[in-house]
Amino acid sequence: MKYNEMSRQQLEQEFATVKKEYEQFFDLHLSLDMSRGKPGFENADLSEDLSCAVNRETGYKNADGTDCRNYGGLDGLTELKQLFGAILGVPSTQVIVGGNSSLNLMFDTIAQAMTHGVCGGKPWFTEEKRKFLCPAPGYDRHFGVTEYFGFELVTVPMTDEGPDMDAVEEWVKDPTVKGIWCVPKYSNPEGLTYSDAVVRRMAALRPAASDFRVFWDNAYAVHDLYEQGDSLLDFYAECERAGNPDLCLLFTSTSKITFPGAGVAAVAASPANISWLKNRMTYQTIGPDKINQLRHARILRNMDDVCAQMKRHAALLRPKFDCVLAEMDRQLADPGIARWSKPKGGYFISLYVPNGCAQRVWKLCADVGMVLTKSGATYPYGKDPDDANLRIAPSFPPVEEIARAAEVLCVAVRYAALEQLLS
Repeated sequence: MKYNEMSRQQLEQEFATVKKEYEQFFDLHLSLDMSRGKPGFENADLSEDLSCAVNRETGYKNADGTDCRNYGGLDGLTELKQLFGAILGVPSTQVIVGGNSSLNLMFDTIAQAMTHGVCGGKPWFTEEKRKFLCPAPGYDRHFGVTEYFGFELVTVPMTDEGPDMDAVEEWVKDPTVKGIWCVPKYSNPEGLTYSDAVVRRMAALRPAASDFRVFWDNAYAVHDLYEQGDSLLDFYAECERAGNPDLCLLFTSTSKITFPGAGVAAVAASPANISWLKNRMTYQTIGPDKINQLRHARILRNMDDVCAQMKRHAALLRPKFDCVLAEMDRQLADPGIARWSKPKGGYFISLYVPNGCAQRVWKLCADVGMVLTKSGATYPYGKDPDDANLRIAPSFPPVEEIARAAEVLCVAVRYAALEQLLS
């Protein structure tokens, strides 16, 4: 029976049962973490070959004979430029391979635009007002970068197909709007993939600001959980087709392919954008960590190697997602108090609880020893106007802990919903 169809007496009886279930968790002294999209230890173990891929016996030279122990190679090793080019759909000559963090590449790009403008344009810091479009719910670290640099964060609603393109097309008429954050495949936290129509409309934007850029963070480009994953239209090809090649900056990394904290990141873009980015790098660095790049080049020689690695990851992650989704179906479907995404890949499940209850659910979980991403984090400035969305990250806890974590979460949702109905 749905909660909103129950009499007050039935609600009180149900609340007494749920409260008893919840209070039993205190006796278990739990320590559970579903707060961020971190791979589990067993996922990191899949990349142990990195540790012995480069040594005196294997040698320190890459395929074109570069001694990776020395200076040079500003934009990365040839092999990885080719690999990331294949992942992002861009010629390898239009790829820069950097350090371990794509977020750092994005931060640097914003910082460069702030101080020196985009492709020789006016520095952003000289403009009194600056806005950045933030599809929400979305990735809190993206929002944090532009908030740090003093942008006004503009919330763009997410639809079932991606960002609300009617809203985007209207906002880009404003010359103070300088960019938009996008996680186009298995978006954080919704787990949805942008439709072909959204990709094409995004590629065809004609912003009033000539220095507007789409920050296309394809973090989960190869991160399918199931054999039949989502497919994403090639954004750079669509930008070229629309006569808009300079519109996009594409980012990705191996952070959830190999070691999450010791992977390799890349940015790809048009020749003009790449020239602009490399010009800054000549002052910033003498080159990336080519030894780490060489490690990766030796265990990820081509897309077949990448696909094989991701299937191994999926075999570990899929049971965790299935467990959480099954518990949500078991506990939350009949009461009719929540809805949630059922992604085919990525690292998150987006859970919507009754308006005004997300913060309460977060605290109920925290009080019994389970950490979730803070409620509101998926919206600009950390403020969910409905206090309804929670980002659930099943990837980190071991399989044996996931069932308990899912149980705690669902009981907390029922508790908060009943509490609100009875208030």
